[in-house]
Amino acid sequence: MRKLAYLAIACTTVITACGAEAPQPSPQPTAEPPLAATAPPRPNLPNWKEEMPLPFPFPEGAFAPVDAFVQAQQLGRGVNFGNMLEAPKEGEWGLVVREEYFPLVRQAGFDTVRVPIRWSAHALRQPPYTIAPEFFQRIDWVIENALQNDLNVVINMHHYEELFKDLEGERERFLVLWDQIATRYRNLPPEVLFEPLNEPHGALDNESWEELFRQVLAVIRRTNPHRNVIFTGADMGTLNGLLQAKRPNDDPHLIATFHYYLPFAFTHQGAEWVEGSSAWLGTTWRGNGTQRANVDYDMDRAVRWGKQNNMPVWMGEFGAYSKADLDSRVAWTNYVARAAEARGLTWAYWEFGSGFGVYDPISLQWNEPILNVLIQKQEATGR
Repeated sequence: MRKLAYLAIACTTVITACGAEAPQPSPQPTAEPPLAATAPPRPNLPNWKEEMPLPFPFPEGAFAPVDAFVQAQQLGRGVNFGNMLEAPKEGEWGLVVREEYFPLVRQAGFDTVRVPIRWSAHALRQPPYTIAPEFFQRIDWVIENALQNDLNVVINMHHYEELFKDLEGERERFLVLWDQIATRYRNLPPEVLFEPLNEPHGALDNESWEELFRQVLAVIRRTNPHRNVIFTGADMGTLNGLLQAKRPNDDPHLIATFHYYLPFAFTHQGAEWVEGSSAWLGTTWRGNGTQRANVDYDMDRAVRWGKQNNMPVWMGEFGAYSKADLDSRVAWTNYVARAAEARGLTWAYWEFGSGFGVYDPISLQWNEPILNVLIQKQEATGR
C-alpha cells in the first residue's frame, strides 16, 4: 500500500460559481533534465482565476518523478470508468461514479482506473474558459478515492467534439482547460497521470495533432515538469494511428497509448452508435490460428514502435460489446490481454459497468467470466 499520509485531503471549501517477441527489459532510468529543458515558455493564453485551494496539499518538493518505463509497468491491469464523467452530464448515460467502486476494483486486482472526462461540457465557452468549481470538486473526489484505494488514476479529456470539428476555433480553449487542470493538480503524487486527449480524429490529422500535443505538453510542463503524460496517435487513437505517429519530442516523461478493438466487426457488433453494425451480429471469435496470429502481429507492431521511438506503450482501451456472444467475448478478451502481457504491455479494459462492462451495477455482481480472464483469481492479491 502506498504511503498516503502526506495527503491532507481537504475538499471542504464550497464555492458557489459556475509473431511474438520476448519481453524486453526496460531501459534504465535516465537523469532528470534541468527544468528549463522541459518547461517551455507559457503560451500567451487568456488569464483565468484559480478560485479554490488545491485539494491535495502536501510538502513542497515531495513529488518524486517516476521513470516513464517504470510507471508504464506500474499501471498494470486497469479498468476504464466509462460512460460516467464523459457523458454530457454525469448520469445521463446511466452511470455515476460511486465511492464503493474504488475498493471494489482494487480488491478485484486492478491497479489503475482511467477516468474519461468531458471537461468541455463544464467550462465557459468564452474566455477565460473557466472550469466550473463544482465540477472540479467532483473530479477532486474521484482522484481522492482512487489514491486512497492504492490505485493509479489516469485523468483524460474525452469527447471534446467541438475540437474535432474546429481545431483553430477551439485550440485556445483546449490549452486553457489543460492549464487549469495541470495547475490545480500540480502537487498531486505521480500516481496521477494526465492524458491530454482521447482518440484524436476529424480536424486532427497526424500533423495537426502532434503540433497540438506539443503545445499542450508545454502548458502542462510549466506546472508539472516531471509528471508522466500519455501520448496517442491520431486516427481515433488506434494502433494504426500510433504507428503513423512519431515521438513528439525528447521529453523523458511520456507514455504512448493505443486502443484495440480488432476485428471491429466482432467487438462492435450491434453497437447502437456505429452505423451498419447490426449486420455484424453473430460474428464470433473462437481463437483459431488466423485470429490469434492477427492479434500477435498487432501486439508485435506496438512493441516495435515503442522500441523505435524509445517510449513505453500502454494499451489504454480494449473490449468487446455485450451484443457478441459471451464465449467469444471471453476468448477474445483473454487472448488480447495475455498477448499484450507476454510482450510487456500493460492495459486498461473498456469498461467497468456499461455495454462492455466487467461489472453489473444493477445486480452488484461482477461479470465473472470476463473478470476471471482479466484478473486470474490467484493473482488478485494486490501489489
